[in-house]
Amino acid sequence: MEELRQAVLLRVARAIEDLPTDGVRRVAVDGVDGAGKTTFADELGDLLTQRGTYVVRASIDGFHRPRADRWVRGRHSPEGYYLDSYDYPRVRAELLDPLGAGGDRRIRRAVHDVATDQPVATGVETVPRDGVLVVDGIFLHRSELRDVWDLSVFLAVPTEVALQRCAARDGTSPAPGANRRYVEGQRIYLEACRPADLATLTIDNTDLTAPDILDPDEGRYATRQ
Repeated sequence: MEELRQAVLLRVARAIEDLPTDGVRRVAVDGVDGAGKTTFADELGDLLTQRGTYVVRASIDGFHRPRADRWVRGRHSPEGYYLDSYDYPRVRAELLDPLGAGGDRRIRRAVHDVATDQPVATGVETVPRDGVLVVDGIFLHRSELRDVWDLSVFLAVPTEVALQRCAARDGTSPAPGANRRYVEGQRIYLEACRPADLATLTIDNTDLTAPDILDPDEGRYATRQ
């Protein structure tokens, strides 16, 4: 079944390659915690690199706000998770806007380490004009960011599947009640922003070996034929 995953990745890569190449193409890989964003974005970046494209990989997680700001509404607040997790002005200023029209293409991939809750001194790098930036993370179709992307992907998975993956990855409980901050915070996002409708491509990533690109009007694309 692995060939089905490769077929989907290839379709996304070709869609990116078909974008205008008069500037850096900015690509988002969005989805809830446990959707498989980082792995998908890594594999997409590797495939684009193999096909001759200069790729820069980054994550929204490099732009967390300090813990005191993230938890100002309470350590377990879903609203705080949705509203306070990330420093969107710095995401724009340091990573995304420099790659837009008239930008100098000088970026920083991260500014804050969430594990140590300390700033990070990542160096400034210049992205080639015909390069591709692939960013993974949650909440990438919020109003603060949605106008930036030249192409965006939303990975859709059921909540129970996402929680099981997070539990296996982090050694946490898969029970929804034990993850209320994240489950409810992400529900706020899904209802407020409807990322599956905004994304260029929405992909059912429930089966990691056989993801499927979804057509909102006609059902599934023929990625399994």
